[in-house]
Amino acid sequence: MGFDNWDEIRTAFHVARLGTVSGAAEALGVHHATVIRHIDALEKRLGTKLFQRHARGYTPTEAGRDLQAVALATEDQFSQLAGRIRGQVDTVTGELLVTSIAGVAPLVAPVFVSFQAAHPGVRVRYMADTRVFRLEYGEAHVALRAGAIPEEPDNVVQPLARMRAGLYAAKAYVRAHGAPAGEAGFPGHRFVTTHGEALRAPFHRWLRDRVSDEAFCFVASDTSTMAAAIRAGAGIGFLTVHEAQNDPDLVEIMPSRPEWEVPLWLVTHVDLHRTPKVQAFVAHIREAAKGWDAL
Repeated sequence: MGFDNWDEIRTAFHVARLGTVSGAAEALGVHHATVIRHIDALEKRLGTKLFQRHARGYTPTEAGRDLQAVALATEDQFSQLAGRIRGQVDTVTGELLVTSIAGVAPLVAPVFVSFQAAHPGVRVRYMADTRVFRLEYGEAHVALRAGAIPEEPDNVVQPLARMRAGLYAAKAYVRAHGAPAGEAGFPGHRFVTTHGEALRAPFHRWLRDRVSDEAFCFVASDTSTMAAAIRAGAGIGFLTVHEAQNDPDLVEIMPSRPEWEVPLWLVTHVDLHRTPKVQAFVAHIREAAKGWDAL
């Protein structure tokens, strides 16, 4: 295949990244029929299926994931080439794909804003999800991972910060139910938690060991919903110190403890780690993290 097929490859890249024909069509500014035509033509030319079709969208096969990785690297290289041709010193342009768990979003959103202020040619696509995005398949440029150190091969892993968490309740909850005086006061109180991968956090495990299942009156599907429930007065639960410290409607039930802290890792893939865009963002977020005294 030559450059005459790049439009089809680029289309497949966007379908793999976004998971739907409509999403890829919107990102590319083309009709959805064009996206389907490109995918069909590319699969016929390659002699293999790039996607599994299902009711929810398109999931890349192993061949599709390989193509996604190559297309991401190629798109970055084209962006750098365009910058050099225009004679620009700053070649930090194009789309930046970053992923993390949802709980990190309040912390990194200001970082994206300041990064784009310095590099207005960058379009940020931020994916907050509990699943682990595969950098080796081009699903993201940068991942922010919480918990145990990531061990996937060919990734560059750097420590970024430590997330601190405390136990909080809304003032409305405290007015209605009072505040427990330490662990001994937990019986009779209502608690908020989440389920799934987030429960592996040390502070969630700590609370689960000390509170009966019946006391968890609100179980959220994700940490953002859990935080909203705590703020609404549903019960007592854990929030990061960063998101809770300036909220006047929250009461600190128990302050952060060292054993509740969660390490946050900055992960990039070795093939893209030294590209100008990734290097610029890594340097920017590491500088911002120096000011994260309390997360």
